[in-house]
Amino acid sequence: MLKIIKNFLIFIIIISPSSNLYSNEKLVEELKEGGKIILIRHALAPGSGDPLNFDLKDCSTQRNLNKKGVKQSKKIGIFFAKENIPIDQVLSSEWCRCKDTAKYAFKKYETFKALNSFFSEKFQKNRENQMNDLLNFLKRWSNKKNLVLVTHYVVILEITNKPVSSGEIVILDKNLNLVGTIVL
Repeated sequence: MLKIIKNFLIFIIIISPSSNLYSNEKLVEELKEGGKIILIRHALAPGSGDPLNFDLKDCSTQRNLNKKGVKQSKKIGIFFAKENIPIDQVLSSEWCRCKDTAKYAFKKYETFKALNSFFSEKFQKNRENQMNDLLNFLKRWSNKKNLVLVTHYVVILEITNKPVSSGEIVILDKNLNLVGTIVL
């Protein structure tokens, strides 16, 4: 019985966070090669969807990053800088929680309407046009560095068919094949 428990504990150690670090190391090497599309779901902004009085031009009416979300955004930026991951450009949704994630993580970014959320009923009519615009942009994009897109759950789910958590980094190749994910 003791031998079974010992073997079980060794197995748990082998598959525990250290194995995730190894896979993260492999993903970092992929990112250093460049040419990847990096989707980042905005950092932690408690709640779901947007308030009824939501106004795209007024951050005070939106669901925004909390202190943990700001810290998470900065941690994303530190990760990219520490690992010397080459970045071509950073594009963000027009939502304040995405712009703030991009600002705290990367400092410089541009907004790109195709990355906007279409979760709420108010914006669902934009889904098809946005996704077409985004996919056409990605087909034309070509660079030896990486493209960073800070966006929303629904956009990432639409592209990857993979649910993601706040601040999760999703790495795709040029053909939109999933290379891997990193959660910091």
